[in-house]
Amino acid sequence: MQDFSHEIEIASHLARKAGEIIMDIYKNDFAVMYKGINDPVTKADQQANALIVDELHTQFPQDSIVAEESPLPSNSLTTGRTWYIDPLDGTKEFIAHNGEFSIMIGLTIDAHAKLGVVYWPTRDELYAGLTDQTAWVERNGDRQKLFACESKCPPNISLVTSRSHRSPALSTIKQSLPIHKEQQMGSVGLKIAQIAQGTADVYVEPSPYTKAWDACAPEAILRGAGGYFTDIHGKPIQYGLNNFRNLHGLVGSTPDIHQRVIHALTGRCSSCES
Repeated sequence: MQDFSHEIEIASHLARKAGEIIMDIYKNDFAVMYKGINDPVTKADQQANALIVDELHTQFPQDSIVAEESPLPSNSLTTGRTWYIDPLDGTKEFIAHNGEFSIMIGLTIDAHAKLGVVYWPTRDELYAGLTDQTAWVERNGDRQKLFACESKCPPNISLVTSRSHRSPALSTIKQSLPIHKEQQMGSVGLKIAQIAQGTADVYVEPSPYTKAWDACAPEAILRGAGGYFTDIHGKPIQYGLNNFRNLHGLVGSTPDIHQRVIHALTGRCSSCES
């Protein structure tokens, strides 16, 4: 089994350093710019992006890097090692000063998520994971393993959704599944962390809203904790393609309910398909 301890150490260090930059800006006035309609960016996004990308190039010069605030590669990256960086996941929450944003750093090998780090700077919590191996959270100087536990009350499912944009399809899902609680939260990474540590059961983003850098680190963490992370058809997330967009959405959940969620979304059972 390949040892990724060096990669995890570097990614964790860079996430914390980026968090320091972001928090320094967060405490003061800052300008908001727009890359497109409803797509804000701040100097916190840009400075954190530059720090992480520059250091990864130094540490791993042979690896490819895809980062939200950097020019995207024109070619597909389906072979070799590729880092996916979201330097400030939850820019709208950063602007709103509600504290729900994170730094996300993930690594794929041959287009499969292998490791991920998600850092929550306002709480100084760092989540990390190795796909299908292990996951943990570091808080208050302690490290604790993460487990995406099966629902304690199977008839009642806890859903965690986006605070800044909510798909109409979620209303249909709530009618199809016994969801007793919906928690709104910023950052894909922080939502997935809730499932990985057993405080939520499912996250669904049915639309093609997210990008590869939104998925890579969270996938490694959730799968490291024993959870499931797929598109809405129950298929693996596709990394390295030219548009870097998750065209078929995202679903993360505890292992016991994943097929029920997929069925509620599509009317099909992915494990029954050939």
